[in-house]
Amino acid sequence: MSFLSMSGISKLFGGASLTDEERANLVKEVMLMTLARAAASDTNIKSVEIDKVQEVLQARTGEEVPTADIRVAANSALFEKVSLDKYLARSGKNLELEERVQIIDALREVIGSDDRVSDMEKDFFNMVVKALDIPAANL
Repeated sequence: MSFLSMSGISKLFGGASLTDEERANLVKEVMLMTLARAAASDTNIKSVEIDKVQEVLQARTGEEVPTADIRVAANSALFEKVSLDKYLARSGKNLELEERVQIIDALREVIGSDDRVSDMEKDFFNMVVKALDIPAANL
């Protein structure tokens, strides 16, 4: 599977429904985009953050994602057309609560992997939680 194909989200924005396999891939796409953007959320992508994104994606999806793919996703042209929060909100409506919580758990692992959590990273985390519509009780 190519994470960067973004076929799941492209299909959703086109108004189509997803097959079970496409929905499973959507979880991976959303996780990649969220974690990659988290690495860039404080405007400074560090190697340790990229390494952590790769580690988390491997552990949670079984996929090995090259550094270059993470950097491309972090600066994706997709967000020039649609903001990240709209992307997450649209995607989140097609994911189960458990899947959305898994994405937040993965995000927790990445944020602060450089031994600090900036205000920008905190704001990013809160935006993702809100966009994915995750109740506080599930955090």
